[in-house]
Amino acid sequence: MELARALAAGEPLAFERFVEHFRSKIFHYSWLMCGQRDDAEEVAQETLLKVFESFEQLREPERVRAWVFRIAKNACLMQRRKSVFAPKREIPVEDLPPSSEIVDAGVRPDDLLQNSEVRAVLDQVIGELPAEYRAVVLLRDLEELSTEETAQILELSTDAVKTRLHRARVAMRQKLDCYLNSRCIEVEPIASPAPLSERAWDDLRTAWRANESAHP
Repeated sequence: MELARALAAGEPLAFERFVEHFRSKIFHYSWLMCGQRDDAEEVAQETLLKVFESFEQLREPERVRAWVFRIAKNACLMQRRKSVFAPKREIPVEDLPPSSEIVDAGVRPDDLLQNSEVRAVLDQVIGELPAEYRAVVLLRDLEELSTEETAQILELSTDAVKTRLHRARVAMRQKLDCYLNSRCIEVEPIASPAPLSERAWDDLRTAWRANESAHP
């Protein structure tokens, strides 16, 4: 990705652009995985700190998104262990259609993102999926990572990623059809991260400068 190359090359404002681009993405992923705004903001900050502290480990700039989300996944797991949270409702795994019943689900989450209200509903529907399905949908559909990248991040086989994605899409389609046909879902606002404080910016800059100094 150009952002990673620009950052590595020391281009002006590359650092700020990188933070702004990835912070919103990590926040959205973490909010839907963790369930709390404060947890999502903490995961976003912790992820970016680790990214800047270990940036020299990124060997292939074109794979920066997969690399960042692998770090975000681990930060989110750590946050879940020390924070008490859960979605208000969660579809039990046993209620999802078995893979043998799955045909083309028809609706891809990214096809619906142009409508802000539908996007808010989509976030709620994704948030109700079991965590193991939620993670696949967020990475594969919303972030548009490849099946192989998603499998590596979640430490799954590619077949498991495909199965979970199809089952999740079917469950989501049922919920979305209900909303589109009868407005059966009460829409809640989409969560957005609060602006970074000066201290948070300083912490990120310090981590990046330390890495630059250690790996000129």
